[in-house]
Amino acid sequence: MRNVIWLVPLLGLLLLPAQDKQTVQKVPVSPTSIASGKEMFNHYCAACHGPGGKGDGPAASSFKKAPRDLTKLARDNGGKYPAEHVAATLSIEECCVHGSKVMPVWGPILSSISSSQAEMQLRISNLVKYIETLQAP
Repeated sequence: MRNVIWLVPLLGLLLLPAQDKQTVQKVPVSPTSIASGKEMFNHYCAACHGPGGKGDGPAASSFKKAPRDLTKLARDNGGKYPAEHVAATLSIEECCVHGSKVMPVWGPILSSISSSQAEMQLRISNLVKYIETLQAP
């Protein structure tokens, strides 16, 4: 049952036209390399946040509120990348840490494809480190 979690933002999602607005087809989550934050980002995050993290992914136009520009996290935090906050945002299982239920909370999702809590934490750590490389100067 854990692998039957349905997600919106996967890189391979299909955008289907629905009058003036696009809808997003939900697809099941699939595992990626635990070692590659970039691969995880491209697979799980880029559909909404864009390959460069600017909030301009192919699914972005289907939301009422644009996905966050992840390249500005350090700038918006006094020049310091908020790694702990990013990790917490990805990990927290409570609803609405992002302001709504639109963005999946990745902790339970990554847990469903991980063989242990340590593996899930390593996935989050590598994803957080990769997002740090996207920060604008």
